[in-house]
Formats: sequence, structure tokens, C-alpha cells
Amino acid sequence: MKKVYSLLLMLAVATTAMAQQTEDINGGTALQAESPTAATALVGAEQLAISGMAQSVESVEPVATQSVEPTPNEARRQRGFSTDNCFVPKGQWVFGGTASYSVHRNKDYKFLIIDNINSEGYTLKVSPMIAIAPCKNMTVGVRFGYGRSMLSVDSGSLSFGEGDTGVNINVDYYHQIKHNYTGTLFWRPYIPLGRSNRFAIFAEVQLNVSGGQSKLVAANGEVAGIPDYRGSYSESLGASIALQPGIVAFITNNTALELSIGVFGIGYDRTTQLRNQVDEGTMESTDINFNINLLSIGFGFAFYL
Repeated sequence: MKKVYSLLLMLAVATTAMAQQTEDINGGTALQAESPTAATALVGAEQLAISGMAQSVESVEPVATQSVEPTPNEARRQRGFSTDNCFVPKGQWVFGGTASYSVHRNKDYKFLIIDNINSEGYTLKVSPMIAIAPCKNMTVGVRFGYGRSMLSVDSGSLSFGEGDTGVNINVDYYHQIKHNYTGTLFWRPYIPLGRSNRFAIFAEVQLNVSGGQSKLVAANGEVAGIPDYRGSYSESLGASIALQPGIVAFITNNTALELSIGVFGIGYDRTTQLRNQVDEGTMESTDINFNINLLSIGFGFAFYL
């Protein structure tokens, strides 16, 4: 700061001297002739000011710039995972779900190597969902799922080969009914696409607990001319952690379409089976997958209120 003040003082002296010299020149040449020493002093002051300015400039040391590491929030914003756009405001409720129903009936139908298929059945699935946004562009919620299916096959035949070497398998009666239920706790962050509040992608992390029951009755030939049947009853329990990314598209101000697909999951299942009320067996399975699961494609509506 002292150097700056000195520089300013010398510039002021030089400017005053130059102004005085100009006035003397305009007043006549007589003053210059009478005072050569004053003119020389003015020139010297000017040169001194200029040299002082140069020394001040040379003495200024450049300030070293230090690179500042971005904060985690700034790094996410630079990668596009954080945005100032408000797609889902804090405190908003989300309601939605999926539902499906299908029924089939076959009469003397042939499918590949299976002949004379006479069967009927149905499948029902419902999955309501409710969530809330604890902060901007993020929701947590629960989802419940229930499914029920029935398959009844009165007849069907499966044939391999011809003649004595051929294998023929006939089904005279087969009836199965089962239902399952699922409870899901999920966390879903949203990333708006561009500056639009109409489209966004999300990555939903799920914690699932499931269970189910199944009943099966099938013909087992004849005993002393009387049809014999075998039956089994099964119960299953399971748990899993899954990652299911997707996309949201608003079709109205409060209604959106959601499409998601499973890409990662870790699950455990245990099934206990009782056959003919006598024999009992168990089956346990653990699976880890990191691929696109076409069976876990979800499509449904959601209402953002």
C-alpha cells in the first residue's frame, strides 16, 4: 500500500509540473529563456515519476493461485446428478400403482409338441404405492403387491419320437392355485432431464419381503379302478434388495406415466412343501444378478398431489 501511495504522489507532482510548464509555454517564451533551471527540474521530476512507476510495477509479485477442490454437492452438480430444477417439491405426496388381469381357455389346442390341450386359467396382479418427498427431487414410500393365479389342465399329451422308441406323456388332470404377496420399502431420487419439469429419470432402491402359498392336485393313475390323486401344499418366504431405474413422464399437471426395469438384485427364498399330508421337503435358493431382468418391467400411473 505504501508503494501505491508513493506512486500516486509522484504522478500528482508530475502532472502539476507538466500543467505549469504548459501554462508557461502559452504565456510566452520569455519565461523559458529566463528560467532554464526550472524547465530542467520539471523534466527531471517527470523522468523520476516514470522510473518510480516502473520500479513499483517490477516489485509487484504475482499472487499464486491455489486450486480449490469442489465439494461433494458441487461435484454431483458438475456431473449432472444435482440440479436446481424442482421436479418433485418437498412435502409432495405421490399415489400410484399397477394392476393386470388375464384369462385363457384352450380346447383341443396344439402348441409345438404338445397336443390336445384342454385347459383354462387366470392371473390377477395389483400393486398400490404411496410415497412422500422428504426433500426436493427425492421420495420414500411403501408398495404392496398381491398376485393370484389358477391353472387347470384337463388333458394334454406330449410326444417325443415315433414307434417303440417314442416317449408319450399324458396329463389327465392337473389343478393348481397359488397366491403371493410382497411388501416393499423404497427410496427414489429424481434427476430432471434438462430444464424441463415434464421428464425425469430415477434410480429406485428397494427392500422387498415376500411370501406365498400354493396348492396342487394332479391325477396319479388308477388304483383298483378308482382314480388316484396326489396333492401338495407349499409355503414360501423371501427377501431381496433390488435396484430398479426408470423414467417418469408427466401427461398432465399431476398425472405421470412411469416405466422401470430391474437391473440388479440380491435375493433369498425358502419354500416348504407338504405332499399328501405325509412327506415334507424344503428348498432354499439364493441368487445375485446384475443384468436386465425383462420379468421385472413395471409400467403404471402415478399421481403427484
